[in-house]
Amino acid sequence: MGILRYHNEEFDFDDRMLAHVQIVISTKLRRGENFFLTWALPASSGSGRHALWLDNGVPLHITYSGSRPPQINREWIEALILSSATGGVHLADDPPPSSVD
Repeated sequence: MGILRYHNEEFDFDDRMLAHVQIVISTKLRRGENFFLTWALPASSGSGRHALWLDNGVPLHITYSGSRPPQINREWIEALILSSATGGVHLADDPPPSSVD
């Protein structure tokens, strides 16, 4: 499990999810697009959801537990970026890729 640290808070994510989140965050912030990053909490964590407002002014630190970068699914990245049209980037599970880079 990797860790996303944002504004003195820590959030655990699977390394594969986190690698995709990093690409989406860097793409949107590089474009000057501030946004909400939202995700549902599993029932084991009490359910509910998180929503973070991401902008260039808040330090962001990502730590991966594994030493090897996971394979990136471009379709997943595109789906995550497109989800921002409905009020923020909504994290969803990795769809089955038709092609993996």
